[in-house]
Amino acid sequence: MQGTVSEFDPETRSGVVLLDDGSQVRFPAEAFDAGGLRLLRLGQRLRLERAADGTVTRVTIPTMA
Repeated sequence: MQGTVSEFDPETRSGVVLLDDGSQVRFPAEAFDAGGLRLLRLGQRLRLERAADGTVTRVTIPTMA
């Protein structure tokens, strides 16, 4: 699933992504760290990966194929 960064705290490395359907999904520092990112900016496009229980496990920047 993909969305746009609407909040990001560089100190806690957690944030919120606004999905295309308008819903918000929070991601923890662990998901940010798992994606290998160093910084996010508001409005940046992200891809989210979720576990079976719905927890966000990784956030990455989508690339063009």
